[in-house]
Amino acid sequence: MSGGIRITLTRSRIGASPRQREVLQGLGLRRVNSSVVRADNPAIRGMVFKVRHLVTVEAVQGGTGVDA
Repeated sequence: MSGGIRITLTRSRIGASPRQREVLQGLGLRRVNSSVVRADNPAIRGMVFKVRHLVTVEAVQGGTGVDA
């Protein structure tokens, strides 16, 4: 898996379970419409799966997989 994925928080954390809030914090998402670029690996994909109803994901070509 090369490149990375851009993860954007599109819905509020209000009403999310404490576990989902921890996942968002681990991804580095704090505010609505904030974005981060992460490496495309199974660990990050699993975190995104847990909060898939709160975020949008898009592929980033040529990314290093580090914070942008």
